[in-house]
Amino acid sequence: MTKDDAVPMAVAPAKRPPINKYAFGCALLASMNSVLLGYDISVMSGAQIFMKEDLKITDTQIEILAGVINIYSLFGSLAAGMTSDWLGRRYTMVLAAAIFFTGALLMGLAPNYAFLMAGRFVAGIGVGYALMIAPVYTAEVAPTSARGFLTSFPEVFNNSGILLGYVSNFAFARLPVHLSWRAMFLVGAVPPIFLGIAVLAMPESPRWLVMRGRIEDARRVLLKTSDSPDEAEDRLLDIKKAVGIPEDASDGEDVVAIVRANKASQGEGVWRELLLNPTRPVRRMLVAGLGLMFIQQATGVDCVVMYSPRVFERAGIKSKTNSLGASMAVGVCKTFFIPIATLLLDRVGRRPLLLASGGGMAIFLFTLATSLLMMDRRPEGEAKALGAISIAAMLSFVASFASGLGPVAWVYTSEIYPVRLRAQAAAIGTGLNRMMSGATTMSFLSLSNAITIAGSFYLYACIAAAGWVFMYFFLPETKGKSLEDTVKLFGKDTDDDDDVDTSRHERKKSTELSAQH
Repeated sequence: MTKDDAVPMAVAPAKRPPINKYAFGCALLASMNSVLLGYDISVMSGAQIFMKEDLKITDTQIEILAGVINIYSLFGSLAAGMTSDWLGRRYTMVLAAAIFFTGALLMGLAPNYAFLMAGRFVAGIGVGYALMIAPVYTAEVAPTSARGFLTSFPEVFNNSGILLGYVSNFAFARLPVHLSWRAMFLVGAVPPIFLGIAVLAMPESPRWLVMRGRIEDARRVLLKTSDSPDEAEDRLLDIKKAVGIPEDASDGEDVVAIVRANKASQGEGVWRELLLNPTRPVRRMLVAGLGLMFIQQATGVDCVVMYSPRVFERAGIKSKTNSLGASMAVGVCKTFFIPIATLLLDRVGRRPLLLASGGGMAIFLFTLATSLLMMDRRPEGEAKALGAISIAAMLSFVASFASGLGPVAWVYTSEIYPVRLRAQAAAIGTGLNRMMSGATTMSFLSLSNAITIAGSFYLYACIAAAGWVFMYFFLPETKGKSLEDTVKLFGKDTDDDDDVDTSRHERKKSTELSAQH
């Protein structure tokens, strides 16, 4: 035995591959629908001030109009799950852009409250579509090494849209009352035209292609979006197993027949498997995914986004223009802190970001509530310092949300479900998320009148604290795992086998031996 045989060779740590440019471009285009989503939500914060004066509508009507878009989006997200499996992920995004365009026109040209509500309904459907499809498509295209980074893009663009909505409020605030709020909505009809065309340049999701029996098309997409040819083959093998296609099957009539047979036996029973008779792993996934979506909105972040001018007014900023200008700080804060989570997702992991974010949100909500409560008990002249603390606490809450729970929730819930359930499970999670957003935004003014604004934020602080406990005990780490391996964190289905793992191990071993020689 030689010395070289006796002493094992030191192995250098694996070098992080550079970001795949093609996958980066796909994620970028897919996520741009989220700009429209954020704009439609935040533009209402300023538009409501002028609509109330122009159309002579009440606070209750404003509250319903502002929050009902999230209830309407519930129908959009559920429809998007079915549409994305039928038309494909790409054409579903084109449809979402068309819906946003129609909704913006209806709201901007509305002659009365009923017409506004109709426009809000259409826009809500678009919100549901965009919320569901962008993270799913991005997660299915992205390589494992950058999935967290790329899947957080929808939330980045969502917050860019929120900022643009605030800028639009401020920019058009000086127009005549009957024109200002209309201009704010009509500007939102321009981007969907360009986005709908741009999305057509993207490839279809490889997982959807495999589900349609188009194996070679899926392989071509995976070769472009993976870090290496071996990774592309591994990903294809995982997808084929998840869909129920034998490893050695190639593109052709036999694959189409297999997929159709599987859809007949499985696909139509997806809702039953998710809701009526879930296996233990699926049940654990649903608890994790739906719980995370509930927490994200039940902490009242959309109330801060939609009613920020009123909160700033309560904190001492009385001028209408100044409160709209201050509201831009909320958008700037969210847009600035989102990249922190984006850059750290694949380095630090999902759990640390979620736990740090949830803890910060609970602390700053409690601080905000306490400062507002103390302001009520002090003379106006003595409350300036408390007003500053309130504003700082509100912006810190937004920063905590944006650097963790905001983007990470969408990343996490897009990667924990098996491919056969992913679109529908994501649709259910998105629907719950929007339902909670609607419940909080439609009740915020009434709740504040009943228990004061301070009491409302104390309630949200308690929910954030309970959410931290939930995330600590129920959410396993998914960093660095393929989508198919992530599913195994929640338990192993009885029909799983080790064929894919064995095949992957043999391929990697063969590659290593070739490299040594």
